[in-house]
Amino acid sequence: MQDFAGKVAVITGAASGIGKALTEKCIAEGMHVVMADIEEAALEKAAAELQATTNNQVLPIVANVAMEAELRKVRDEAVETLGGVHLLFNNAGVGGGGNSWNATQKDWDWVFGVNLWSVIYGLRVFVPQMIAQETPCHIVNTASIAGIIGGSTNALYSVTKHGVVALTENLSVDLKEEDTNIGCSVLCPGFVNTNIFNSGRNRPADLANREDPQPLTPEDEQRIAMFQEILRQGMQPAEIAEIVFDAIRADRLYILTHDHFDEMIRDRAENMINGTNPLMGEAALANLAKPAD
Repeated sequence: MQDFAGKVAVITGAASGIGKALTEKCIAEGMHVVMADIEEAALEKAAAELQATTNNQVLPIVANVAMEAELRKVRDEAVETLGGVHLLFNNAGVGGGGNSWNATQKDWDWVFGVNLWSVIYGLRVFVPQMIAQETPCHIVNTASIAGIIGGSTNALYSVTKHGVVALTENLSVDLKEEDTNIGCSVLCPGFVNTNIFNSGRNRPADLANREDPQPLTPEDEQRIAMFQEILRQGMQPAEIAEIVFDAIRADRLYILTHDHFDEMIRDRAENMINGTNPLMGEAALANLAKPAD
């Protein structure tokens, strides 16, 4: 996809972080934008600010993208109001937490719903619309570097992000086999200066844990403080948006943003091939904390 002016983009998780930066970039490219987000106040504020910068339409829609019906609502409003959908950013995401066995069912349901099921629902809802339009389109699914490297972040987040990578790889094959006009990419950013660490603010009440959380150990507190500082020093969302649009124009499947993770990606592949156990614990965390180039 090369021509963006006058086209329509739908962005989930659009009120802040990477989603807001993608909205700004779409506007700069002359697009109409549908901003979908569960956080109503932040969404309305961001949409009003961005609408003031463009004569094109910025349409905010409050939606819980973990529900397929909500995404159908977003699609229908986009088509009825703006005439179609040409760029889809399945971008909404939450951090979650917990290791492989002590996270609760509600923890798993929440993180899977936002990080993976919303992407699956997005494809089921929007791909048929894009095919019917018979115009060039593109889909970007936001995963994470945690979807490519192994065992270096919490289990819930890593499992969903690996799922998004695998889903997008299969999507690429499916779109080509069906001879569509649709390209796709999976965005796997490293650390970005966003508010994802506080994503629990948008957790639905029915998925909140009833039990009091276990008290943090000093080691837990130290690890959390380290990750928060890494995020604060991370790449700016606007830089991610520029990288994403370069990849769309190049029809590139994998969008990686931080070169210093390349060694970890190679190590994981070599560990698989060679039957070698991966680096674990504090050494892996130290690698994650390396500054971006």
